[in-house]
Amino acid sequence: MGEGDLSVSSVRGQAVYLVYRGLGAGMRSLPEPLARASASAVGLALTAFRRDARALHARHLARVLGRPLSDREARAFARRTFRNYARYWLEGARLTNVPPQVILDQLVIESGFDYLVEHMAAGRGVVMALPHVGTWEWGGAWLALKGYPMTSVAEPVEPRALYDWFVSQREAMGLSIVPMGPGVGGTLLRRLRSGRLVGLLCDRDIMGNGVEVEFFGERTTLPGGPATLALRTGAALLPAAVYSAPGRGHTAVIMPPVATERTGSLRADVTRVTQALAADLETLIRRAPDQWYLFQPNWPSDPGYDR
Repeated sequence: MGEGDLSVSSVRGQAVYLVYRGLGAGMRSLPEPLARASASAVGLALTAFRRDARALHARHLARVLGRPLSDREARAFARRTFRNYARYWLEGARLTNVPPQVILDQLVIESGFDYLVEHMAAGRGVVMALPHVGTWEWGGAWLALKGYPMTSVAEPVEPRALYDWFVSQREAMGLSIVPMGPGVGGTLLRRLRSGRLVGLLCDRDIMGNGVEVEFFGERTTLPGGPATLALRTGAALLPAAVYSAPGRGHTAVIMPPVATERTGSLRADVTRVTQALAADLETLIRRAPDQWYLFQPNWPSDPGYDR
């Protein structure tokens, strides 16, 4: 790559950064009804133009539902999913301006909060395992206001200014962000050993070095990090999801702890625990498949899968 190519890349990166910042500022400044209407329109536009993502989404839904979808069903699910996805981005952009009491009032934990309280009180930390469902950042903001600030991991993006902006937005919500990279495991281990809460999105193997499991009836890989962290620290492993409810509300579900007792080698235990976690993630996703934001290849049989 020559000097001119680097210059063009830098300009493009700066443009992307400015677009994201501008959109975020616009979503925060618009009156809420207009912002929600705009997000819904964007979601419908994505349904029309993102044919590749729509096709992959239909494949994933067929796995979730356990049957093929008709073209009509696939289109209807795509419309709902992309509108929900646009809502996710809208609420993420506006969350830093939402008064704390509104955050507390608009999220209801349907079940399982006692698991979190109990294991945090024990001082060994908690690994909260999350699928790409609903609006997990709202749950993170709610937990921070309740005295349980969560550490999460973010994949670095270019340009660096855009990554820093994303991190600043999440930190303003009460989340602590660790960049994905060589030192991330040690950082998370230290935080768990000090009794902290760690939240990890784990229904997609972004790094390509995960654990082979059966997920929705087909072999693929999922991240082994949640199981490894729980096994090495004694932290509780709690599958959870935050769903977008009708209107402005949100509903959270925290499942019972995954069994993480040591029974053999660390590698064998990580595989066993990750498989058990995969089954719980299936349960959480099946509750609201039109809020599962997975538009990338995730199984070896998917077009474009390259791991």
